[in-house]
Amino acid sequence: MKARPWISQYPETIPVAMNYEAKPVQSFLTEAAEKYPQKCAIDFMDKEITYQALYQSALKFANYLKSLGIKKGDRVAIMLPNSPQAVISYYGTLYAGGTVVQTNPLYTERELEYQMSDSGTKVIVTLDVLYPRVSKVKGKTSLKHIIVTAIKDYLPFPKNLIYPFVQKKQTGIVVQVKHEGENHRFKTIMETSDAKQPVIDFNFEEDIALLQYTGGTTGFPKGVMLSHKNLVANATMCDAWLYRCKKGEEVVLGLLPLFHVYGMTAVLILSVMQGYKMILLPKFDAETTLKVIHKKRPTVFPGAPTIYIGLINHPDVHKYDLSSVASCISGSASLPVEVQQKFEKLTGGKLVEGYGLTESSPVTHANFLWDKESVKGSIGVPWPDTDAQILSLETGEPLPSGEIGELAVKGPQVMRGYWNRPKDTEEVLKDGWLRTGDLGYMDENGYFYIVDRKKDMIIAGGFNIYPREIEEVLYEHEAIQEAVVAGVPDPYRGETVKAYIVLKKNASVTEKELEAYTRKYLAAYKIPRIYEFRDELPKTAVGKILRRTLVEEERQRLG
Repeated sequence: MKARPWISQYPETIPVAMNYEAKPVQSFLTEAAEKYPQKCAIDFMDKEITYQALYQSALKFANYLKSLGIKKGDRVAIMLPNSPQAVISYYGTLYAGGTVVQTNPLYTERELEYQMSDSGTKVIVTLDVLYPRVSKVKGKTSLKHIIVTAIKDYLPFPKNLIYPFVQKKQTGIVVQVKHEGENHRFKTIMETSDAKQPVIDFNFEEDIALLQYTGGTTGFPKGVMLSHKNLVANATMCDAWLYRCKKGEEVVLGLLPLFHVYGMTAVLILSVMQGYKMILLPKFDAETTLKVIHKKRPTVFPGAPTIYIGLINHPDVHKYDLSSVASCISGSASLPVEVQQKFEKLTGGKLVEGYGLTESSPVTHANFLWDKESVKGSIGVPWPDTDAQILSLETGEPLPSGEIGELAVKGPQVMRGYWNRPKDTEEVLKDGWLRTGDLGYMDENGYFYIVDRKKDMIIAGGFNIYPREIEEVLYEHEAIQEAVVAGVPDPYRGETVKAYIVLKKNASVTEKELEAYTRKYLAAYKIPRIYEFRDELPKTAVGKILRRTLVEEERQRLG
């Protein structure tokens, strides 16, 4: 109890330790189809697909993969936005015994070639508009087959007729792929393939369900090996945390990309495991999202801070009824307190900050949604069966509460290692403990706080400066919509603090006013010395602001 003070914080409704059903991820779709055959599993732009239809489609996909020679452990890449095809391909690959490689549809040819080569992927599922990009890298990789689908294939009438014209106008790309040779049409597969469930030998702990590539902010992206046990454990923990949610009844807003590990666990796996309806949106647009919430009444809304920021700052937000939203866990980046408070006021629901990383499937910590007040600025406490400690940067030994060091985590959701990278695996996994690379501390009650990435810490004039602390202050300013702080080269201090700012619509503020404002809340050495105002900030697909991209831009500018 002394070593794990967070245990005393747990409400009686959440177990400290859990049992995990030793069965593959795809088995939950089999069960959902048996229990809720006619229940809507997916709502995609008003097209509804039942659990029975989803199950049958996944089996057809699995059998087609097997006809292409896919064997247990072979890698299949899914390069799709949120869509029914992404869900079908994911579960179909697992039914065939394959390993899913989630691939960002925004990848350039260079990024795609690297991932396909590194993973040894044999089959890729992609959109018609992305086919030219994929076909160009095919010959340089282990890719043998390209399965092509189109957004219109799963749109209701008359959207399915209109969409091709919209797509042509937006992209200028029209692709017609014949179902022959090494090219395959998703629609033809669904029309001709068998829906019998393949029989696959299965090892809960050893078999890799997913190769999820890291963001590559510290060199080349690494393939994180996540087993069926890792994913089932994390989704089961997520269900325990959302203990007021009712099996078979909730509606989940699937806005987080399913190709991102948080969207995959909190939307894709959890929804199927619990028989929820998924409302899938292929991209984030604030107005579209507000309309969907107003009309479709989602109850669970996993997201990222930039998504919530976009919604609360939309000029017409008060025209929409958002009261259905009851529970939201924010991940991928720190959640400004100001954003949390405004979103909760708008919806009447609960928005709390959580924490995770690709290497842990991804969630390890979160604040409690109910029965306990959220601790502002904290990532919360470790999830069931999850241990955490703060390690000294000098000695590697555990530190007492209140002292800043590197966060390390341990639990059944922690990866098996990096794909074909034993040395990198040894550096971050020691006796089951995962070194996260994040700096933080634990308070006396067992709540954890992230002060920053180890690599993002700014050292100016000998002082250690944590960007997150400064960003929290900036977010509280009434004119600021988004802010990110980075260390940029400085001939005198080594590094100096620069703030990149996006202002709210029709708002204005000067550098001089911001300096006076920050001086009220921050020590002199933490105050930004440089401000840059931008229309937007570079972000990942899940909405995480790319601080390293800004730093790299600065270095190139300075030569």
